[in-house]
Amino acid sequence: MKITLVVNREEREAAVHGPESLLFVLRERLGLLGAKDACLQGECGSCTVLLDGEAVCSCLVMAGDAAGSEVLTVEGLGTEDELHPVQAAFVEHGAVQCGFCTPGFLISTAHLLGHNPTPTTDEIREALAGNICRCTGYGAVLRAVESLAGERRS
Repeated sequence: MKITLVVNREEREAAVHGPESLLFVLRERLGLLGAKDACLQGECGSCTVLLDGEAVCSCLVMAGDAAGSEVLTVEGLGTEDELHPVQAAFVEHGAVQCGFCTPGFLISTAHLLGHNPTPTTDEIREALAGNICRCTGYGAVLRAVESLAGERRS
């Protein structure tokens, strides 16, 4: 079957064969490789996207169920000419190591700040708890998000 999605503010069609995940369709059918296929069980957060404004693990969403929805992937956050503020903060604070978990962290952070522009450290930790990283130790990620929240508190 074919489904239509609005992906990164652009209407896209994709073929879906059987029980394929949204993650599979984004990566294999639409060529959007930002969301990563790490655990495929919704445990690591590396495949996080916004689906109709809510952060979801795209590996757990059946592509057919997402038909007609709006999807924002990491590719849709910034532009080639201008990084999204979350992306810029991650670069500035060294919150990017191997990069595998980074897209999920970026989307989760953008979602958090979109709903709560001035989160506390505990709120940041809770919002990012579903994103697992093996490289950063989380300190740089936390500092990047806190810097954005701090700017908004001022």
